[in-house]
Amino acid sequence: MWGAGRFMHFGEALDDDRFIALIRLAYEKGIRTFLTADVYGAGEADALLSRALEKIPRDSYCLVGAIGHDFYEGERQGSKGYPRFTDPALRQPHEFAGYLRMASEKSLQRCGVDKFDLLLLHNPDALGYTSEAVWEGMAKLKELGLTDRLGIAPGPANGFTLDLILCLERFQALIDWAMIILNPLEPWPGRLCLAAAKKTGTEILTRVVDYGGLFHDDVKPNHAFGARDHRTFRPAGWVESGSGKMDQMRAIAEAHGLTMLQLACIWNLQHPGVASVVPTMIQEAGAHAKPIERKVEELASLPNAILTPDEFARIAEIGDNRNRMSLKGASAEHVGPSLPDRWSLNDDLIAVAARWEIDPARDLAYDQTAA
Repeated sequence: MWGAGRFMHFGEALDDDRFIALIRLAYEKGIRTFLTADVYGAGEADALLSRALEKIPRDSYCLVGAIGHDFYEGERQGSKGYPRFTDPALRQPHEFAGYLRMASEKSLQRCGVDKFDLLLLHNPDALGYTSEAVWEGMAKLKELGLTDRLGIAPGPANGFTLDLILCLERFQALIDWAMIILNPLEPWPGRLCLAAAKKTGTEILTRVVDYGGLFHDDVKPNHAFGARDHRTFRPAGWVESGSGKMDQMRAIAEAHGLTMLQLACIWNLQHPGVASVVPTMIQEAGAHAKPIERKVEELASLPNAILTPDEFARIAEIGDNRNRMSLKGASAEHVGPSLPDRWSLNDDLIAVAARWEIDPARDLAYDQTAA
């Protein structure tokens, strides 16, 4: 629900009628999982999804919600968005459960349903990954029948590897799903947490499978992004570099009769533990842009293809992005007070790294000299 230009300013924004028609097209074509977050449009995404799915039997689709940003009492902080509900300036731990229940009930009311199939803790800060009070509050939502499953969605940017692993280990009895960034042009650092997810029985949903729209195959070198487009935060040259790497993957896609988006999805799904993919649907600007409806149809027609081990490894080799960005979450590079999305390593996280043979200084560092 964050795509189609409505809530993160990707490409051209669809009007209500086209957006609703797009959701209904997805349903008709066989896409039966819809992911929303209460903070998208400060509730607008929930309400729009409700309009699209009204009169459709509730037991015929899966609804994934996400809560965690407080737009009820918090003040928006520019491009950083709304604060996490765990911000000490907003409330103390004994108030976490009350907030989580309120936010869940309001989101469900806007969605026009009684419960989520899966509810994610959205973009948590360091406290969200470790606090008993947070996860007791999440567990209560399941006890109350507001959701069938619980999960965690690290973000908004890439990283949080050690934090996620620690959270999955500590609260594995509660967490059913985790959502991470993974695609053939961003295998790092997402793949570092997959072994821990498998061991803890956590299923993985991967987002940004389209790599900022490139795998939809209508974002080409010299593409003109709008001034407010969410992708303008990416480093200069990312489209040109990514397009060149995609060209090296095309023969593999063609050998299996796949579009580039389908290749990205199949590659993701072939990882152990990855059970679902959620590319961002984007209507790009310009006369040569692929209609967003066609992108939905490509996803809906995803075949049950299997890459050979050599093809699978070759894609990872081409897209290798190790150490080529600064990661969020716990970091050996962070100095100073904790921020909402970045903080220093502590003893628990150092122990996690040792258990999973991850060297933070080597495996989670940004090498600005990397090509």
